[in-house]
Amino acid sequence: MKAPIAEVLVGREELAAKVEDLAAQISRDYEGKEILLVGVLKGAVFFMADLARRIDAPVALDFMAVSSYGSSTDSSGVVRILKDLDLEIEGRHVLIVEDIIDSGLTLSYLLKNLRSRKPASLEICALLTKPSRRRTEIPCKYVGFEIEDKFVVGYGLDLADHFRTLDFIGVLTPEAAAAIVDHEGSLL
Repeated sequence: MKAPIAEVLVGREELAAKVEDLAAQISRDYEGKEILLVGVLKGAVFFMADLARRIDAPVALDFMAVSSYGSSTDSSGVVRILKDLDLEIEGRHVLIVEDIIDSGLTLSYLLKNLRSRKPASLEICALLTKPSRRRTEIPCKYVGFEIEDKFVVGYGLDLADHFRTLDFIGVLTPEAAAAIVDHEGSLL
């Protein structure tokens, strides 16, 4: 099925170049240290995989699943941990890898939770950020792209679990987005 995209915000080549740039920055900053990348499921999987392969430092991987959206496009403000880390983070250099920072509520909760586990350092790498939607300040050290307040899909980002596997980041047509939300995740 062809994705009903109204606009491509970030193309495949632009994504690859940005991942390469972020990996180089991270490699310099963590020289001589092992990094524990903590991917926030499911959206960060594609970004984290590409980033991890390009970082020139020892890297370990773990994942958390948190939810504040359900199948809607707006955060509910209630954060739940659906899957916790498998690895201990005390004394480790932890880099949270996130697909997008929107309101900041989920990530704020996650930062507090992980800080309480006493990592040696705790930073954030986000592919996308929407400053106009921020409801709480988030200290994000590594940012791929700052975007306008548009609901985006692709490269891990989804709407009701659709369109994650697109190799670019785009905006759905309003009709497609409405149809998906109206039918609780089922495409027409």
